[in-house]
Amino acid sequence: MSDKKKTKTVDFDTTYAPKKTNPAVKVIITIILIIWTVINLFPIYFMFTFSLKSNKEIFGTNIAGLPQEWLWSNYSRAMGTGNMGLYFLNSIIVTGASIIISLVAAMMATYAITRIKWRGSKLTNAFFMLGLTIPIQASIVPVYVVLSRLHWLNKYSTLIVPYSAFALSMAILICTGFMVEIPFDLDEAARIDGCGLWRTFFEIIIPLMKPAYATIGIYSFLQCWNEFMFANVFISDSAHRTMPVGIQQLSGSYTTDWGPIGAALVIATFPTLLIYVILCRRIQESFIAGAVKG
Repeated sequence: MSDKKKTKTVDFDTTYAPKKTNPAVKVIITIILIIWTVINLFPIYFMFTFSLKSNKEIFGTNIAGLPQEWLWSNYSRAMGTGNMGLYFLNSIIVTGASIIISLVAAMMATYAITRIKWRGSKLTNAFFMLGLTIPIQASIVPVYVVLSRLHWLNKYSTLIVPYSAFALSMAILICTGFMVEIPFDLDEAARIDGCGLWRTFFEIIIPLMKPAYATIGIYSFLQCWNEFMFANVFISDSAHRTMPVGIQQLSGSYTTDWGPIGAALVIATFPTLLIYVILCRRIQESFIAGAVKG
């Protein structure tokens, strides 16, 4: 009689059959999702119809309905009389420059922290992460003092530099999550082929970081495009005002025509929605890339 134990082989069925959902549950879920969609889309609908009404309709009985008279002239008044065209251009310049600067600086800083071995890399990373703990409102006084002493007020750079600085910490945090997942074997292979640090950065690392660009771009765009406090305090001339400050200036002291204000809100909000629609696939890919290792 052998001392070897007999082992049983168990065949596992590798096929997976998803559980069938009750049709009634499907109907309930569909109804809930439809209601949730309507709730989320209603503010956009209300803002758009609000921008095409007169004060009489806005404060009368037709608050949420379609305009009885479609006042497209509200948009021309907002763009012309309210200088929304100039403010819109200023917002594009400030936001675009801030995104580019924060993205380039974050990529280079993250590469130096995560891919290059040096003594103070962890301490430098911790120093950058401290920026996440500082609210932008708490720094308005020291930033204003520095800018005023440098005679740096009422310029595009007055907003571009602080916006880029406050977006840098989050951008580095996002880049770090992606860059640490890139195998170091690629860096070693590039060095064997004769690539230096700069060539490895631009030809190896940068192309593999594309999913992070959309995430950083959306975050920086929302932070810069909607920022009001710095733009209101640091900019006093109308030539460099941005959209949030321009919309606030449309409100009169005694009487306010709310139709052009609604039109200005649409002009300021719809670019954000459009950019998100264009980049939503990239953002979803970035979440997947950050969650899956290997």
